[in-house]
Amino acid sequence: MLVVMEAPHWLTPQEQRAWRAHLAAHRLLFLQLDRELQGTGLSLNDYEILVNLSESPCRRMRMSELADATIQSRSRLSHQISRMEAAGLVTRQDCEDDRRGTFAVLTDHGWETIQRVAPDHVASVRRHFIDLMTPEQVSALEQIYAPIIDHLQKVRDTR
Repeated sequence: MLVVMEAPHWLTPQEQRAWRAHLAAHRLLFLQLDRELQGTGLSLNDYEILVNLSESPCRRMRMSELADATIQSRSRLSHQISRMEAAGLVTRQDCEDDRRGTFAVLTDHGWETIQRVAPDHVASVRRHFIDLMTPEQVSALEQIYAPIIDHLQKVRDTR
């Protein structure tokens, strides 16, 4: 049996520059926002979990839903929640209607922490991201990322 390999469809110079700019911007922004949170005792991943829990009914989410919302593996999230439990930010709670299910629940300390940290974090997001663009560019960026996110969520959901 003869297997014919197609030549790769290489990125054009402009596509390569755009791809590398995206990667650099994402990594640099993540590092900067994470660095600015360090003084609060939180990582950017901690912050994202606290935000998701603070916006959820009863300030709790099923661990599986929280993993999906934060785009983390179940295992990685479990370790993250364990660290956050040790810091008193969250607790785990068994699911009443599903013995296998577990909720991550925001503690009072976690709620107080997110309330204290959020204003400075939002100011950082503005300073390092939002305020560097015009409103039209922000709108365009949202439109650009929407089909990419939809596609990748569908790919993830088929696994």
